[in-house]
Amino acid sequence: MVAGKPQSMEEDDLVAQYAAEAKAAMSAEAAKRIAETVDPVEEAKLKATSLLTVLHTPKMVPALLSRLGDVRAALDGHGGGIAVSKLDWATGSGETLDLVLDLTGACLSCGAAPGTLEGVKTDLEADAEITRVRFDKALLDTFDELGREFILAHGAVDFV
Repeated sequence: MVAGKPQSMEEDDLVAQYAAEAKAAMSAEAAKRIAETVDPVEEAKLKATSLLTVLHTPKMVPALLSRLGDVRAALDGHGGGIAVSKLDWATGSGETLDLVLDLTGACLSCGAAPGTLEGVKTDLEADAEITRVRFDKALLDTFDELGREFILAHGAVDFV
């Protein structure tokens, strides 16, 4: 947009094209980084494993991580992870999970944590065995005042 002049349809198309190309490039880079740090055979097994069969076992968190997309590269690459704070059966939806998660490691103090939380929530809620993902309210104490205000006002995540 130039000084109050609306963008033309051609400019909008160009912006959309660049955005799509940037997203594809970031996804390719994320996939490459994830491939460098995980065993693809074990990862495929974990992803194919029902979460309901690994509840309260050491495989629970790795099984959750295997279901993450691009956000997994940020977690792995920055020395962070997730932990399950609380796990319940979702009401009225059969055998699905309602999870309360926490971030671990370097993710706790990272300025990108609000985006990471949204990515984790979005990716995990795409799994048929997970109805809802929320985050432990103790996480809010790890953000500075500005970060806390930002995530409460603009984050697409809930804290309990």
